Amino acid sequence: MHDGMGNWLVERRLSQVATRLKSLRSELAVIDEQMLHLGDDADDQAIRALVSETAGASYEARDAQRHVDRLAKHRAKVLEEIATLEQRQDELLDRL
Repeated sequence: MHDGMGNWLVERRLSQVATRLKSLRSELAVIDEQMLHLGDDADDQAIRALVSETAGASYEARDAQRHVDRLAKHRAKVLEEIATLEQRQDELLDRL
């Protein structure tokens, strides 16, 4: 009976990890799409800043790049959490 209860708990944790992994992978897909668009926008703003040589255009270019940088940091954290959960999933599978 104890093994059955232990397996039930492991299976429950596996289910929770799998749900979280699915959510994080969906979030990662959204982040990747946003990075494509924001990256293009940041590049466009940088070109405009070079061409116009105005303070406003320069500010917009830096602001756009800051958005890309923040999103890249968030993406790295999501990837790190995915890796951690994948390792946890492997450990749980080994316990079954």
